Amino acid sequence: MNRLPFKLQAAGLLVALATGRTAECQFARPQLTFSAPAVQATQPQAQSGAAELVIENDSRLPSTYPGANYTVLFEARGSPVFHWRVSKGALPPGLKLEDEGTLHGWPQRDGEFQFTVSVTDGNNQTVQKLFEIRVESAFTVDWKTKAHVSGNRIEGSVEVTNTTPDPVDLTFIVLAEAGNGRATAIGYQHFVLPLATLKRELPFGETLPRGGYVVHVDVVGEVAAKKLIYRKQLQTSGPLQVSVGP
Repeated sequence: MNRLPFKLQAAGLLVALATGRTAECQFARPQLTFSAPAVQATQPQAQSGAAELVIENDSRLPSTYPGANYTVLFEARGSPVFHWRVSKGALPPGLKLEDEGTLHGWPQRDGEFQFTVSVTDGNNQTVQKLFEIRVESAFTVDWKTKAHVSGNRIEGSVEVTNTTPDPVDLTFIVLAEAGNGRATAIGYQHFVLPLATLKRELPFGETLPRGGYVVHVDVVGEVAAKKLIYRKQLQTSGPLQVSVGP
């Protein structure tokens, strides 16, 4: 097949354009295709880090008293196993903190004690917290059953607590004082009250003649070796009327 020279081809193209015969002249338009990057749905992934380590006990631990049996279990939230220790300060003398978290023993003296406890969990995380224990020392006397009239009797009871560091030589006297000033003993005890005694009940009561009586409770505790005297007194707010004769 003979090909026309380039100049004749160009001339033919011009004639075609001039006469409107463009149908025979086709130009291929480039097709542009854009591929959008693939979008993948992503779900939030759970954190695979260690659980937060927290000591759950309140900062102020339960109070106690000298010579009392004391036990508190420390608890944490995190990754077991937990290891506990006192990292700062000092426990009350007589108490010990075990590695597994049990604080126990018998406090030897009263006072306010502050100390910091550290715990390490199975992921080797460590946290610490400041704690406080109050070891109370007291000699107290309170009504258990307030003095009252029962028929021709006046009776009742008191509670005695000894959380001092020492046994106490105790004398307990209850008097019913009549309106004329005459006093009748309606209760008496004398014994050694051991240390770490809580709310020991001491009853009293006696049959009395008709009349009005003010009840006086007098409790004296002595620690002779230290020349210490503890004294507590109670009395009724007014006369109790015994109206039934013996």
